[in-house]
Amino acid sequence: MRLLPLICGFLLHLVFLPAAYAGIQPIVETVAVHSEKPPFDYDTALGISQAAIGNQVGNHALINVDGNPVKLADFGGRPLVLSMVYTSCYQICPMTTRHLSKIVQKAREALGDDSFSVAVVGFDTQVDTPEAMQYFANKQGISDKGWNLLSITEADVGALSKDIGFQYFPSSNGFDHLIQATIIDAEGKLYRQVYGQVFETPLLVDPLIELVLGRTPPERSLLTDLTRKIKLFCTTYDPVRDGYYFDYSLFLGILIGGSIIIFTGTIVIRGFRNT
Repeated sequence: MRLLPLICGFLLHLVFLPAAYAGIQPIVETVAVHSEKPPFDYDTALGISQAAIGNQVGNHALINVDGNPVKLADFGGRPLVLSMVYTSCYQICPMTTRHLSKIVQKAREALGDDSFSVAVVGFDTQVDTPEAMQYFANKQGISDKGWNLLSITEADVGALSKDIGFQYFPSSNGFDHLIQATIIDAEGKLYRQVYGQVFETPLLVDPLIELVLGRTPPERSLLTDLTRKIKLFCTTYDPVRDGYYFDYSLFLGILIGGSIIIFTGTIVIRGFRNT
């Protein structure tokens, strides 16, 4: 009779022990899941990117393709178009860079080759070495276009990303990140963000026109400033050929209108004098 309770206890142990272990397993998996970094969220990244507009971008340390150190302030004195990429990306970053190259060329045709600078920074610090950045430039056909291909250290990439509102997270595909081109003004302040692998030409060029032609440096003469203002007003985008041109008709209209006003005013004044 004493043996029966022992047998029943043993059988109950066999029945409930697997269930007990099964109950522990989900707790372990839940902890593992919650310990992972949350997934990339586009809306959050976009909000952070937009909130960065107006930031003063720090003078971060970079390395050019020759292995020489440079500072972000070295590109000061004129606007800067800054694009963050990682060279191991096989589709998105190359496509974005090639499209950016086309739009930059249109901007240079409208404003001049030296009117603004372009920098591409590799944010995958373990891989995007100066050699990798040079290879990336060669592959995307931008090695001879006067762009600055730059590497950055782990210590500096976080600070630069924060300044320009750039979010990126490691993923199974490499990195999840917002695709943006950042426009920084001549004083190092973030002026505009442009998003997407392919975007319309005016989204990048119009802000550059505003910065290049719209500002009035103190050393400029009155005549030079007037010329810049006329060029700003008369530079027009043609969606048919996807390019910019100087609209002489607007300029001629201003001259004709001004001449008519002066001529009419002269006649009126003479009429008063003769009465």
